[in-house]
Amino acid sequence: MALFLVGVAILIVGGIFYSKIVDNTFQPDDRKTPAVEKADGIDYVAMPEWKNALIELLNIAGTGPILGPIQGILFGPIAFLAIPLGNIFAGSVHDYFNGMISMRNGGAQIPALVEKYLGKGIKRFYNVIVAILLLLTGVVFVYTPGDLIVGEILHLDVNNNIIWIIYAVIFIYYILSTVLPIDQIIGRIYPVFGLFLLISAIGVFIGILRFGSGHMTFEGQGLLAEHPLGQKFIPSFFITVACGILSGFHGSQSTLISRTVDNEKQGRSVFFGSMVVEGLIAMAWAGGAIVLFSQGQALDTSATLMVGQISRKFMGNIGGLLAIIGVIVLPITSGDTSFRALRLIIAEQMKIDQKDVKKRIGISLVIFIPAVLILYFAKTNPNGFNILWRYFGFTNQFVAIFALAVATSYLYHYKKAYLMTHIPGTFYCFIVMTFISISDIGLHLPSTVGYIIGVICAAIYFIAVPKISKSMGKKIDETILG
Repeated sequence: MALFLVGVAILIVGGIFYSKIVDNTFQPDDRKTPAVEKADGIDYVAMPEWKNALIELLNIAGTGPILGPIQGILFGPIAFLAIPLGNIFAGSVHDYFNGMISMRNGGAQIPALVEKYLGKGIKRFYNVIVAILLLLTGVVFVYTPGDLIVGEILHLDVNNNIIWIIYAVIFIYYILSTVLPIDQIIGRIYPVFGLFLLISAIGVFIGILRFGSGHMTFEGQGLLAEHPLGQKFIPSFFITVACGILSGFHGSQSTLISRTVDNEKQGRSVFFGSMVVEGLIAMAWAGGAIVLFSQGQALDTSATLMVGQISRKFMGNIGGLLAIIGVIVLPITSGDTSFRALRLIIAEQMKIDQKDVKKRIGISLVIFIPAVLILYFAKTNPNGFNILWRYFGFTNQFVAIFALAVATSYLYHYKKAYLMTHIPGTFYCFIVMTFISISDIGLHLPSTVGYIIGVICAAIYFIAVPKISKSMGKKIDETILG
């Protein structure tokens, strides 16, 4: 319990003080933001600070900060330190600089920023990776809420044919939220969703305080437990627990919200603050999971099943139902904006005017057809979802190192403290390259070889990013986005 509370304190205190340091480094001012300067009533729509912060939180907090920590706690109580430290020094920094640099560039999406700060060649490669990530994210966030609705709300077998009706309803909502102006659905419905989110998170926190004393460790094991499947803490923990620590998907969401913020000085609460809150959500579900595991719950229990068990254990049947609804809300409010972000990225790169509803619908069809096919594979293949989730986890973190490189290039160019983004970018370069080298979904090499590859790639990254920024030189100042 003490370690859990220390982790929560790190998140809160670190969020207050380090966010101030990061904000002072960027130096927000009173210039007009894209929401004001480019208002179009569709994507560029100024909204209140509280609403932007809530939408940003719901956008980034999918099932990742719930399912990830439930699986991540199997590495032991060390998760209670790794989550808050990673959140403050990597994830929150990533989200803040993504949003603020986008705001300074007319609300440009990450691919355009990659081209400006890293070059066209890197952007071409990045475009492929981020498109795959957003597509996988959208599919994951149809699959998981659909299964939770059928299994936990309707109490039916998740393989019952009614699941396809639920999937269809979620897809219809996603299509509407992708095509319609941002304030017509997302801006109006999210405050209601936010209420369920708060109920679930607060309920789990209270449950931990009530039931957690003496039940937040694995018997006979210390800070770092032996994972039941033999996975190594480095790199697997940081791939498993993405949302809550660092998530590349968030880059697409921060840049989306950069188009609705009407004052740069709100960035600290909207971008950095929202990520800290997601870290608290991750801590809550990690804590809830370890309480149940330490009381005899089987360690190989699926994460989605654990959601219902934790909710009912801590909040009873009615409170547990509200908590489960909150968990269903999270992926839906991330899935809709992942598809929306993908539409904006495609439109931006192909220079397709998004004021025309027919053009928005056309791009949406291009997105949703492959999404339905991937969902069908994941549902009909016995191991389909596991394959989908693991590739999602890898691409999620892989994308993040590009966004951190953009921030590093920006800070280096303007002679600011670039190491605050460059160190976490280098670390995660090591993590993703080691993981794909030793994982069975990658090269499946011996661990020692994988670590060597990871170190070499991280060293190249550390040296290359500032050099790229330097080589771009005046092109950065001369390139006008938006």
